[in-house]
Amino acid sequence: MGRKSAKIAAKKGATDRAKAQIYTRALKDVFKASKSGGADPETNFLLKVAIERCKKFNVPKDNIERAIKKGQGGDGDGYEDVTYEGYGPNGVAVFVEASTNNTTRTAGNVRSYFKKCGGSLGVNGSLQFIFERKAVFHIPSEGIDEDEFTLEMIDVGAEDVELEDDMYEVKGPMEVFGAIQEKLQEMNITPDEAGLERIPLTTKEADEETIEQVNKLVDMLEEDDDVVTVYDNLE
Repeated sequence: MGRKSAKIAAKKGATDRAKAQIYTRALKDVFKASKSGGADPETNFLLKVAIERCKKFNVPKDNIERAIKKGQGGDGDGYEDVTYEGYGPNGVAVFVEASTNNTTRTAGNVRSYFKKCGGSLGVNGSLQFIFERKAVFHIPSEGIDEDEFTLEMIDVGAEDVELEDDMYEVKGPMEVFGAIQEKLQEMNITPDEAGLERIPLTTKEADEETIEQVNKLVDMLEEDDDVVTVYDNLE
């Protein structure tokens, strides 16, 4: 995920609002996986991960199936992937990934969210030196030997393996996503989350007011049906 808030909420026993955001995000992951890799979880690893995550948060089966169908264009509308780049309050970088069947509507909405929160939408490419795309996997640590697992991951190209709060975070160049995925399948390990994330190369410190405003902007973006993922470079 783009932000740590959902992970923290999931671990600590989330508020209803946070749970609703996790629920929505889990379905968006199903849609995104279905759209990019097909509707069969047996052959689409990311879809399998997304469905397992939905089950963990008790998302109804009908909702999951609707998200898969939407990803396949089953509702008759063609969706295209778009990205938006801009700056929130005090120059915090915000990168937005969306999937939409009406780019005019989505661009207008995204622009209005930035404006309401004291930010501004920039041109695509303006954040290319701030975010880098990485393969990222989050894997429950139970029953996994740390030393052996770390060596296996590094052997297939992972750059970093960290264990925190009973969860491994594995990162690597986007090119090794497939190799890490295949190794995990070979080891019969299903991650909690897997995907290409935009990791900030530089982070920005901010005061409490700025953090509050950036969080407000991210919440507004994530509540939009067309928005799939939001990243920022807050410290």
